[in-house]
Amino acid sequence: MIPTQEVWDDTQLLWDYQLMGHDPRPCSVAISLGSHDLGVADTTVDLYRRGMMPLIVFTGATSRTTRERMPRGEAVHYRERALELGVPASAVLVEPHARNTGENIRFSRSLLEESGVEVSSVLLVSKPYEERRAYATARKLWPTVEFVSTSAPMTLSEYADSIGDARLVIDMLVGSLQRLLIYPEQGFMISQEVPEDVIAAYERLCAQGFTSRLVPGTARAE
Repeated sequence: MIPTQEVWDDTQLLWDYQLMGHDPRPCSVAISLGSHDLGVADTTVDLYRRGMMPLIVFTGATSRTTRERMPRGEAVHYRERALELGVPASAVLVEPHARNTGENIRFSRSLLEESGVEVSSVLLVSKPYEERRAYATARKLWPTVEFVSTSAPMTLSEYADSIGDARLVIDMLVGSLQRLLIYPEQGFMISQEVPEDVIAAYERLCAQGFTSRLVPGTARAE
């Protein structure tokens, strides 16, 4: 689909809000969140080459958007990509069971503790439109650690072109924003202020049918 200018403007508001604006800096470890986007692995490798962390945890099982594309699991495919790009196997841990952001954090934390890795700071690597969601979830579930949330430095248009499916990107952005609105009350993440213009853009996109990634039974920010 080719979004109208109005839809694209609303999507841009959601995109800009999701970006945390953190500058990547050296951390104890990187946790790279699995998804349909193999570019997250590429971004993680780039950060590793820049000396931002000595160890990477790739985390993720499969989902409805990745079963066909990554049949061995998101974390496994991410690891394979990293090794192809020259990261040594000794610098990579794989957490292959997580099926949501909360599990990404909890299971990665457990894996690091079991591996005897001391962690004071974590570089969270995700898709651009999930920087804030990843950060809010991690802060809730692992409050003793400092988190830096980052992603590939891309514009909304560049990202949509890289995925090749503008509607999917818009649906994902709407779904991520909804979770920031409803999950704090459910104990899944910390609460963050959402500007009124961002909420209004989200409501308009919901009304126009960009709802395939919403939490079932909850179409709006209630």
